[in-house]
Amino acid sequence: MRAAPAAAGLNSPWTLAIRAAADQGRPRRAVALYLASLRSPLRPCPFALAAVLKSVPRLPAHAALPVAAALHAHLLRLGLLTHPYPHAALAHAYSRLLPAHHRARGLLDGAPPALRRHSLLVSSNSRLASLLRAGDVAAARALFEGMPARDVVSWNTMVAGLAKAGRLDEAVELFDRMPERNAASWNALVSGLITQGHLARARELFERMPARSNVSWITMISGYAKAGDVQAAANLFERMESKDLYSWNAMISCYAQNGCAREALGIFSRMLMPHVWVLPNEKTFSSVILACSQLGDLRFGLWVESFMGSVGVELDDHLRTALIDLYTKSGRMDRAFDLFRDLRTRDVVSYSAMMVGCGMHGKLSEAVNFFKEMSHAKIDPNAVTFVGLLSAYSHAGLLEEARACFTSMTTKYRINPSEEHYTIMVDLLGRSGKLEEALQLIMQMPVRPHASVWGALLLACRLHNNVELGEVVASKCFELEPEQSGYYVLLGNIYAQAKEWDKVKSLRKMMEERGLSKMPGSSWVHVM
Repeated sequence: MRAAPAAAGLNSPWTLAIRAAADQGRPRRAVALYLASLRSPLRPCPFALAAVLKSVPRLPAHAALPVAAALHAHLLRLGLLTHPYPHAALAHAYSRLLPAHHRARGLLDGAPPALRRHSLLVSSNSRLASLLRAGDVAAARALFEGMPARDVVSWNTMVAGLAKAGRLDEAVELFDRMPERNAASWNALVSGLITQGHLARARELFERMPARSNVSWITMISGYAKAGDVQAAANLFERMESKDLYSWNAMISCYAQNGCAREALGIFSRMLMPHVWVLPNEKTFSSVILACSQLGDLRFGLWVESFMGSVGVELDDHLRTALIDLYTKSGRMDRAFDLFRDLRTRDVVSYSAMMVGCGMHGKLSEAVNFFKEMSHAKIDPNAVTFVGLLSAYSHAGLLEEARACFTSMTTKYRINPSEEHYTIMVDLLGRSGKLEEALQLIMQMPVRPHASVWGALLLACRLHNNVELGEVVASKCFELEPEQSGYYVLLGNIYAQAKEWDKVKSLRKMMEERGLSKMPGSSWVHVM
């Protein structure tokens, strides 16, 4: 078979699509696109083949080596085994899949000296990266120092590995020794500093960079996003002169992951404006759907699902799970069930999303059945799973079942209950009249209880008209959230139900002194 025609070119549609799939960490799609391209008269160029080969180690373990071997044979048939890029990529794949990389060495038999040196360097760099990923910094450093030749990739890999391992002084020392640097060199150290939580040092280095690629900007934006500093991320984003899809995605994700849903949708709208127009991808839509879920904006979510189809983005399991979360929170359980049934692979995230929806909407038997399915499938539950199950029990008023479920979190599944789990239990105990038990549960919390837990007990005190405990609980709420007038309203209701009008008046005076207004429609306004 002849070599792939040169006309295919580096920028042919097939080549660009394959490289994009590989860059996005979607190895199956990269391989599928390459196979589809073989039926086209315009073949991918060697760079596309290299991209496919580099993505092969990301395939499931049982498939990666057979695919590498098949592509190896394919390269031989095409006469491209001596091309430096696919050759190096194949050596890289084998070195990742076979620790001894004897197959990679076998590729070099009979190769020209320049190609042999290049491939050995690529193989050494790959081995260096593998050692660092495995956490064997000492062996990596020994390999690095013993390499007969090192390129900028070698130095960058070692600097990044040292920084991520927390050996920042060594990383900086190596960075200063580098005979040449590129943008990736600076990015490696910036990324390592961010990983270790040194955002200020990373920002200082970022500002010193002689030239910044979009990766540099995105690295810093993502670092601020993980730290919750949304404003710093936004300021950097606005400074960017040329924003590509990945930078827009980074900013949308930053807002969505930090609970700034409206801002996330605002940025999404900006990228779709005619004078900007950046075509969204799966990552974009994942963050946008998350923002819709946070807002409970079903209407916009429905538009997003339709828009995905119009721009050719297919629903994969990740996007289906994101939509499941949106539809369950919006009460569209019928649509959520349909999407769940269409999942190719069900994991703890998709099961938990369904269980939370069932818990919110009183579908106890469905929630319990999902939990049983997870157990049969050997899928371990997480904290969100128990939010759904406890909510279902609470909605049904099943105290004993909820108690057993709550206890099993720590005793059987080794999951520490969060604020949300405690709030659900306190609410159920309170509604069941177990006010003292609810109070004891709060006092046993390993961390300081938030206002939401005390608020659940305060609601129970109003339900059961317990003035004495209500006053104690309300004082905790006032201390934690002094600006929230709702707690005053609840205590006022308790006083009004007990006909303690003097206390109602005193509470009103306290609110006025603190500049708080009563909530419209509150049931105790008429007695004030």
